[in-house]
Amino acid sequence: MTRVLIVGAGPAGIRAAETLVAAGLCPVVVDEGARAGGQIYRRPPEGFLRPPRTLYGSEAGKAMSLHETFDGLVRERQIDYHPRCSVLGLQDGSAQVLSPDGVLSLTYDCLLLAPGATDRLAPVPGWQMAGVYSLGAAQIALKSQGVALGRRIVLAGSGPLLTLVASQLIAAGATVAAVLDTAPWRAQIRGGIGMALARPGVTLRGLRLRAGLGRRYSAGVNLTEIEGDGSGPAAITWRDAGGRHHRTACDTVALGWHLRAETALADLAWAEFAWSDTWAQWLPRTDMAGRVRDGLYLAGDGLCLLGADGAEIAGRLAARACLADLGHPVDTGEQDGDIRRMRRMARFAKAVAAAFPWPAEMVRAVPDEAVLCRCEGITAGELRRSLSLSGKDANRAKSLSRVGMGRCQGRYCQIAGAEVMAGQAGCDPASVGRLRSQPPVRPAPLGLLASRADAPE
Repeated sequence: MTRVLIVGAGPAGIRAAETLVAAGLCPVVVDEGARAGGQIYRRPPEGFLRPPRTLYGSEAGKAMSLHETFDGLVRERQIDYHPRCSVLGLQDGSAQVLSPDGVLSLTYDCLLLAPGATDRLAPVPGWQMAGVYSLGAAQIALKSQGVALGRRIVLAGSGPLLTLVASQLIAAGATVAAVLDTAPWRAQIRGGIGMALARPGVTLRGLRLRAGLGRRYSAGVNLTEIEGDGSGPAAITWRDAGGRHHRTACDTVALGWHLRAETALADLAWAEFAWSDTWAQWLPRTDMAGRVRDGLYLAGDGLCLLGADGAEIAGRLAARACLADLGHPVDTGEQDGDIRRMRRMARFAKAVAAAFPWPAEMVRAVPDEAVLCRCEGITAGELRRSLSLSGKDANRAKSLSRVGMGRCQGRYCQIAGAEVMAGQAGCDPASVGRLRSQPPVRPAPLGLLASRADAPE
């Protein structure tokens, strides 16, 4: 039987698996989570008492449907499921997978990547201290364990996730001192019109969540510094849209500027990339169905940042593309309908990006003494000074400055680093290029790397 490997069990991976099973295949699904659902529909441990409506709000029905679909596939043994596993590398039709028991090799004929996305972060002076998290980390703690990461929390950045996480924390009883959005009102209104035209219901729900933030919310801000000592933040200082200075006391800060597509495995699988002016990052190139070439397919936020609903559609599209390439019959009407829905999602996503733009000027102006690479403790000034030898080449600058060489492998600093380099060199960030991905794409304990989980007894 044809071996199809799906990486990721979020909305895209689940719908892809469902589609392949319906055609008579038994795909292998590898996922880093202990339970399927992805980040947006992250599931708490067994026995957790908070109900789905509290965890997922208006999306509870969609979350439960996805969970039940996937659990049914596992229960009926229609898929080969590997939870709590990370793909470290890809080579010659084999994935090297880190499991709780060691490394195992999974061979495949077709590879469908649905790894999702991570927070897109921008450096703020002081952000390297303990007590400063990403928005995604704050949401994970709340969904997985019902924990608010602080007693007095400030959320800062831009994008729908900023409003969503703030609303979820407030609903859970946490004290949110301020929600600081770098997107100016003018951009939000302009982009909001496009959002409303593409998906009026979703836009209205977002406006209702925003209204619930009340006076906590400020738009068009410029973040200047996170103050604190070794024990964590004490306050965040910022300027409002009118240029007035503010200082908000807090003990926790969560940052995030929408999302950054997780593309390391696509890179190792030799996908081509193109710079996206819409999202200010490098994204893989595929056809409308997510096909890179025969045998390699991408879906979900790891391909294009279209949200959970878009990811479900992308998962079905990529799975059908895989089936068509394998010679299985595909309902062209369903495929064409999903492509039309995908185009509508893309219009909405483009409007979201226009409403909540990446704060390029704020990043370019970050002071020399500010830490840029949290893993290695490298400052913006050190990166700027390396350009006299590296030129405007991201990989040369990485080798000289160590920006992007740490534990996250550039996931937190690559986009901001390219912006800092572009500002210093007087060019656009696309000209800087992108960092090459290398295995292992995730940090791995040496003890587990040395042991084989699939070794014969």
